Amino acid sequence: MIAAPSHGIVDVVTAPSDLASASVPARPTRTRPLWPQILIVIAGSLALLLLGAAAGRLVGLPGAPSELAADSVDVGFAQDMSAHHEQAVQMASWARDHSTDPVIRGLAYDIESTQIAQIGRMQGWLSLWGAAPLPIGGHMAWMSGVTGHGHAGDGTGGVVATMPGMASTAELGSLRAATGAELDVRFLQLMLRHHEGGATMLAYGAQHAAVPQVRNLAAQMASSQAAESEYLRQLLVKRGGTPLPL
Repeated sequence: MIAAPSHGIVDVVTAPSDLASASVPARPTRTRPLWPQILIVIAGSLALLLLGAAAGRLVGLPGAPSELAADSVDVGFAQDMSAHHEQAVQMASWARDHSTDPVIRGLAYDIESTQIAQIGRMQGWLSLWGAAPLPIGGHMAWMSGVTGHGHAGDGTGGVVATMPGMASTAELGSLRAATGAELDVRFLQLMLRHHEGGATMLAYGAQHAAVPQVRNLAAQMASSQAAESEYLRQLLVKRGGTPLPL
């Protein structure tokens, strides 16, 4: 696991010993500015997104049509999962920058970098298909016949305003307001529920997408997030937290 770069590194030059302090004045404390490190992190995230998009566009999808219907599984999956991933990146970025636990910071960095690259790949495909980058008018209509978690089969016509596992505005606010151990537990709770909420979409995409590359990506996401969910659960229990209901 790769630890995120530390922010606010302070370079302190210690004062001379007491014996010499009378004749040699202490050198002042120097603090390195934060902005170069912040710019490095932003640049790295942008590079991952652009590389993912380039991979989606340049590699292409052999055997796939140049355009897909707006209501197809492939388009719906790429749009909804991009939106779902964006919130995970948002939460992971906050934990990476504000947690004091190196384990949490490293995990958050891994989630952030992985999902930024996956967003870029899906956005590259959507661009190739001539589709909108994000869903318009609701989510999950592409999951025909699936019931539960407030989507298709419950009388809504399959369209929902919020996907499973998504944190509310208030919950995101509570994450930003937390500090120390409370922040770590809150992050683990929200990210675990977020992963679990996306599992149904990943499984459906892996089974029903028309384009092989989309099915493969969905299956890879499902496998990696299932393993990551177990790790999140272990970290949460170790810190005295309990999972949130889905």
